[in-house]
Amino acid sequence: MIYHVCKAADWQAAKATGPYTGSADDTRDGFIHFSAAEQLRESVARHRAGQDGLVLLVVDPEALGDALKWEPSRGGALFPHLYGALPATAVVATHDLPLGPDNRHLFPADIP
Repeated sequence: MIYHVCKAADWQAAKATGPYTGSADDTRDGFIHFSAAEQLRESVARHRAGQDGLVLLVVDPEALGDALKWEPSRGGALFPHLYGALPATAVVATHDLPLGPDNRHLFPADIP
């Protein structure tokens, strides 16, 4: 599985009106940013620190086809990037991503 974190309101709007096209950062970069399991916590801490009202999308990479590319990013590690919209059918689970008392995000127990 791969993971994407976004505003819960943006995800709800996309589910109601069509595929999710990403955040302003995604639009700027030309692709939707994802993380592999081992990259997730650091990515959220780096790019979403202190942000409330987020949701974690668990996505089946096989459902994205050739639009998903693994490309070098931070430290040369390969990160999954989706060149196109995210269909709701590729999302296998969603989880709220609340802030804990230390202002860090609390991840569900079943997320590695």
